[in-house]
Amino acid sequence: MLARLTPLALLVLSPLANASECGDVTIADMNWNSATLMAHVDQFILQNGYDCNAELVPGDTMPTGVSMTEKGEPDIAPEFWSNSHKEMLQKGVDAGKLRFAGKAFAEGGEEGFWVPKYMVEKHPELATIEGIKANAKLFPHPEDDSKSAFMTCPSGWTCQITAGHLFDALNLEASGFELVDPGSGAALAGSIARAYDREKSWFGYYWSPTPVLGRYDMVKVDFGVDADPAHYESCITQEDCTNPKVTAYPPSAVNTITTESFAQKSPAAYEYIANRAYANADMSAMMAWMEENQADGEIAALEFFESYPQVWTQWVPADVADKVKKAL
Repeated sequence: MLARLTPLALLVLSPLANASECGDVTIADMNWNSATLMAHVDQFILQNGYDCNAELVPGDTMPTGVSMTEKGEPDIAPEFWSNSHKEMLQKGVDAGKLRFAGKAFAEGGEEGFWVPKYMVEKHPELATIEGIKANAKLFPHPEDDSKSAFMTCPSGWTCQITAGHLFDALNLEASGFELVDPGSGAALAGSIARAYDREKSWFGYYWSPTPVLGRYDMVKVDFGVDADPAHYESCITQEDCTNPKVTAYPPSAVNTITTESFAQKSPAAYEYIANRAYANADMSAMMAWMEENQADGEIAALEFFESYPQVWTQWVPADVADKVKKAL
C-alpha cells in the first residue's frame, strides 16, 4: 500500500526543471520542535524559491557538527547552540569548511528570572529585582509560607548552576527566598502552567524560545545591570565559583551553520540562510502551537507560512517570495 503524501511532501518530491541552478542541498532536521520547524521552512523556501534540490537528513548537535566539519555534509544546520561547541566549530571555520551564516534567533537564546505579567500589572515594581526583594511575601514557599520561593532549574542542568550563583549574587536569601528544585524540566514548566491557570504567584528561572513562554505571558525581571559575558563564562557558569557578581544573562549564541562549499556554489540561497532569523516571541508561539496541535515540522512549516507572511517574505527578494506563495 502506498503511504498518503501531504501536499508539502508532494511539492518536495516533485521534479524541478531548474534544480541545477542551486543543485543538491542537505539540511539537518534535528529532533526538537524549533529546529525541525526551521529545517522544513528552509527546505520549502530553497526548493520552491531557489530551485534547489533540498533534502532533509536526520541530525543532532554534536554528530551534525562533526559531520559538517569532517565530511562537508549536511550543507545546513538551521539551529546550532554553538557556545558549548565553540572549539569544534572554530576549527571548521579556520579550515575553510564551515561558515557561521547568521543568527537562528534574532535575540539569541534568552535566559532570565521571570514573573507572570498579571502580577506585574498589579504590582509594577515586580518588573525589577529590587521590587521582587521588597515584596518577597508575594511569593510564598509552597511548603512554608514564612519563606518565599524561587523556582530554579532541575539538578544536573547547567542552568541550576547559573541560577544558583545569581540567586546568591542578588542576595535573595536575605530577603527570605529559598531555592526550590522542581525535579524535572516538565515539572518546572508545569509549575508555571499551574500558577497561570490559577493566577497565583511564581518567580523563577526560564528560557526562550520555548512553548511555555509562547503560551504564558511572562515578564523578565530587570537586574539593573548589563550583561558581563566574561564574568558569566568564568564564574557564573562554573560550579566552583565562590564570588559571583550580579550580571544579566548574556544571550546564548544560536547560529545557523553552513558548509563553505554550499556558500560558494549557491550564493543566492546562502544569502537567504544568512538573512533569516526568527524573533524569539514568534518561535515560542510556534512551539506552543506545535505542542497544542501535536504537529510535526512539516505541518508547522505550513502554519508558519500562513501565519507569518509579514516575517518570511522579508527574508527573500520579492520574486522569490512570489514563487514560494505560488507553491503554497
